[in-house]
Amino acid sequence: MAWRASGFILTIRGDGLMSLSLQALLALAPILLGGVLLIGFRVTAKSAMPLVYLVAVTIALAAWDVDLIRVVAASIQGLFITFDIVFIIFGAILLLNTLEQSGAVSAIRRSFRSISDDRRVQIVIVAWLFGSFIEGAAGFGTPAALVGPLLVALGFPALAAVMIGMLVQSTAVTFGAAGTPVMVGVGGGLNWDVLSGAMTAAGMTIDDYLYAVGLRAAVLHAITGTVMPIVMVMMTTRFFGRKGSWTEGLSIVPFALFGGLAFTVPYVIAAYLLGPMFPSLLGALVGLAIVTFSAKRGFLLPKDSWDFPPDQEWPSDWVSGMEIKSDDASARPMSVWLAWLPYVLVAALLVLTRLPALGIGASLQALGFGWSDILGTGITGRTTPLYLPATILLTVVLCTYFLHRMSWSAMRRAVTDSSRMLLGAGFVLVFTVPMVRVYINSDINAAGLPGMPIAMAEWVAANVGGVWPFFAGVIGALGAFIAGSNTVSNLMFSMFQYGVADKLALSGLMIVALQAVGAAAGNMIAIHNVVAASATVGLLGREGTTLRKTILPTIYYLTMLGILGLIAVYVLQIPDPLSPGG
Repeated sequence: MAWRASGFILTIRGDGLMSLSLQALLALAPILLGGVLLIGFRVTAKSAMPLVYLVAVTIALAAWDVDLIRVVAASIQGLFITFDIVFIIFGAILLLNTLEQSGAVSAIRRSFRSISDDRRVQIVIVAWLFGSFIEGAAGFGTPAALVGPLLVALGFPALAAVMIGMLVQSTAVTFGAAGTPVMVGVGGGLNWDVLSGAMTAAGMTIDDYLYAVGLRAAVLHAITGTVMPIVMVMMTTRFFGRKGSWTEGLSIVPFALFGGLAFTVPYVIAAYLLGPMFPSLLGALVGLAIVTFSAKRGFLLPKDSWDFPPDQEWPSDWVSGMEIKSDDASARPMSVWLAWLPYVLVAALLVLTRLPALGIGASLQALGFGWSDILGTGITGRTTPLYLPATILLTVVLCTYFLHRMSWSAMRRAVTDSSRMLLGAGFVLVFTVPMVRVYINSDINAAGLPGMPIAMAEWVAANVGGVWPFFAGVIGALGAFIAGSNTVSNLMFSMFQYGVADKLALSGLMIVALQAVGAAAGNMIAIHNVVAASATVGLLGREGTTLRKTILPTIYYLTMLGILGLIAVYVLQIPDPLSPGG
């Protein structure tokens, strides 16, 4: 170990070079620190992530000998990506709060109650399908925050509502907020300079690559996630039923499976025809229409009906003590079609602006701002705000103001509440995303070392070997568990996953897709999400109880995903255009 006086650069030598194990350990150190602070010591993310960023920068400067100017440039590049994410979050939250203020959420709630009194049917329609639609439109933990209060308003125990709301955040999450985890997460997490040669040889563009990742992720999700409505029902009957039985809900299996397929089939079709922005949004919208229509006509509904025990028999840990009215008496009556119209407009505008044949998207992308060759480092940051889903969400908010005849005071409350919610997330992302970009841009350094994600990848390749497809999703889930976001997990680990695949001569596309799907599964146990969901129904402080339940479907999801990954790579040998001979 030696200190270089010039710049106080630390180099740790073993036969002239830092050992691979030490490289991997140092590269992993900031992520481990984040996990220890957030999980072990329960430090808030807004306190932990600035420290994690500083540790990552210190390691890049000291151990990797990355030039300080390059670290600054990478951080600035991260701020461009942070702007995109924060802008999308604000648009999504503002639309939801606008609908709450206009009375649309109350109208949607009433429409769900009129379909069936069977709690299992309500889980399939309200939680699985409507929650997945909210994920497709808004993302970032919004479904748990919305579905929880909605289920409580329908008569669910608060603890059950939180558990179910967390389980919604699985299959739909990879394509949440109009595909942000793929478009921004994977798109911002890969080092396109490294991939450029192979992509040019294969005749692929960045959009082509993200499309391919999204399609593979959609198929993996569809196979794994179609049974999630059954899992949600069985967990509810087991933990909140009179008999405490896993099998008490089995009579609903045909309907629940129908509800699963009604979402996942159009979900895969949307991924194939339209790309990664639309699977969750359109899959859930189509599924809602099909299943709601069918339920009203009794299709596949069981003869028996299931309900919770009487509320006076509920254990104290089931309830929150927070009274949530089933309807807001002060809300202005609104027709169901008018309440749903803003969401329909979001879906329609997204489709219109993303269809290449219309050319609208290309025009919107042309209007952007950025910084090429930041500080002379060759690093570029750019954003195209008009093309982001946030602009569409804000456009629909403006339309909703007039369509729902809102008062200015109601609109002001929606803006104020949304801005307040945004501050915490925005502060965390200001440090988290630049930290990821410092990782990725550490590949150019004076120490002659591979980039930090690649160093971890090389160690994994040397020590884990060909069974990596089974574990790739677990890494994605770990990132989401720590960061509370599929997008951030993809930003952190996409290049790492691609590097492992490259070292093991596996399909990089498939491994990155496994990362994206695993990160979605990790949202079911993401601490930030369960805290947010618990807060909406007054259950703060009981997050551990929820996590002990949601870990079960998370294990199922990751195990099934790992098996599918091994089959895809070694049995089906799905080709990868970027791999030699692919």
